[in-house]
Amino acid sequence: MRVCVVGSGGREHALADVLGRSAEVVVTPGSPGIPGSVPDAPESIDADLYVIGPEAPLVDGLADRLRAEGRLVFGPGADGARLEGSKAWMKEVVSAAGVPTAEHATFTEVDPALAHLDSLSAPYVLKTDGLAAGKGVLVTESLAEARDGVAEYLSGAAFGDAGRTLVIEEGLVGPELSVLAVCDGHRAVALAPAQDFKRVGDGDAGPNTGGMGAYSPVGIADGDVVDDVLDRFVQPTIDELRRRGIDYRGVLYAGLMFTPNGPRLIEFNVRFGDPETQVVLPRLSSDLSVLLAQAAAGHIEHTPTFVDDAQVTVVLASEGYPASPRTGDVITGLDAARALDGVSVFCAGVRAGADGELLTAGGRVLNVCGRGATVAEARSRAYAGVAEISWPGMHFRTDIAGS
Repeated sequence: MRVCVVGSGGREHALADVLGRSAEVVVTPGSPGIPGSVPDAPESIDADLYVIGPEAPLVDGLADRLRAEGRLVFGPGADGARLEGSKAWMKEVVSAAGVPTAEHATFTEVDPALAHLDSLSAPYVLKTDGLAAGKGVLVTESLAEARDGVAEYLSGAAFGDAGRTLVIEEGLVGPELSVLAVCDGHRAVALAPAQDFKRVGDGDAGPNTGGMGAYSPVGIADGDVVDDVLDRFVQPTIDELRRRGIDYRGVLYAGLMFTPNGPRLIEFNVRFGDPETQVVLPRLSSDLSVLLAQAAAGHIEHTPTFVDDAQVTVVLASEGYPASPRTGDVITGLDAARALDGVSVFCAGVRAGADGELLTAGGRVLNVCGRGATVAEARSRAYAGVAEISWPGMHFRTDIAGS
């Protein structure tokens, strides 16, 4: 089987690596750090299966265009991708489906939004309706900061048009869990759960990011928990989408919070999580290409299986991330990190320098992963790999998967 992976980040590097166990893989546009990368448009690549990584091309309808040409595609069409492309629409869908989620309201004007905000208690949660590269969420204990956020979002100053429609949610408290479900339009199977770390600093300090690290497996998520997520969150959403004439074939990524009143949906994403993919997929003991091809064809017959080993990933970020990352710095130590036992490195934001060296080319630059018999061992190996790598201004969290 020949598989075309669309994207250029750490998620796509991990997808290509795991798919490459059993398939020939080409990645577009990829990057100098991802083997098999080509500059060709997906439509010009001949492949048996197309796996679309990022949310933006899904919202833009790439899966629809490929399917119109008779291609086998893993990734929802633009209609289903609205679950991530519009948080307000996602809330409408899950409410109709009876999915437990945070109370919420949607606003396009400042004064009604502020009045609603003043009626709530901390923590305050603001979300852009549109795509904001994982950064369009403000969670704060400060009412003043939340009020400032309302003005910045709705004016377009913070996130442009993505924030001109604003969702204000009830603040939920509790441990988080990510469950990636592979859907064939009718049903879904769950991949191993993961837990990620969104804020930029240790102890969940600082602004939200696209994700600073993750680990799998997760102690709070046994088989009963995963079955409950499928039964109460994922399947009702698939059924509601079908009632609306939407055939959803792709990943439905459920971000959940385990509150004192039970699990609640924080959000759905319509693609593999990043960096959850980097800790979930390497643990697969079954064939990923078969699973995704079956889902794309509309009939999953394959049940994914996973090794007992744990996987931890630590994101290495550029100076200034997430607000204004600096790029163009020379990365050193990659080979030394990859030579360590149980360590792998996925490239998230790199480009080639004039002499063939890798340079930083984004906010999140590398995902350093450790594998071990326990989460503690995997964590130790991941940070051993981190210690080998450097560039000016590199920063990372030191508490990923910590106790």
